[in-house]
Amino acid sequence: MAFRPLGDRVLVRRVEEEEKTRGGIIIPDTAKEKPQEGEVIAVGPGARDESGKVQPLDVKAGDRILFGKWSGTEVKLEGQDLLIMKESDILGVLEPEKAAKAA
Repeated sequence: MAFRPLGDRVLVRRVEEEEKTRGGIIIPDTAKEKPQEGEVIAVGPGARDESGKVQPLDVKAGDRILFGKWSGTEVKLEGQDLLIMKESDILGVLEPEKAAKAA
């Protein structure tokens, strides 16, 4: 994809949630809330501080993140529904689960 966010902005693809509850109840599309979890697709170079120096972002492409319910601006690029948001709208990065230690 040929899109590069500016400043401290991040391009995010929402991660779809499960279609069923733990009890096996299927949730219809009309009853689902939009997921608040996503995958970072692209990041900008970072915000400038008072001295003009660029401060790099804490997230990188490929990170799975959690963000606020009303965060970001929805855009459609190359047929995909994506979000552009500031790094400050990101609540945290989901760390991949550590592989089990070899026995």
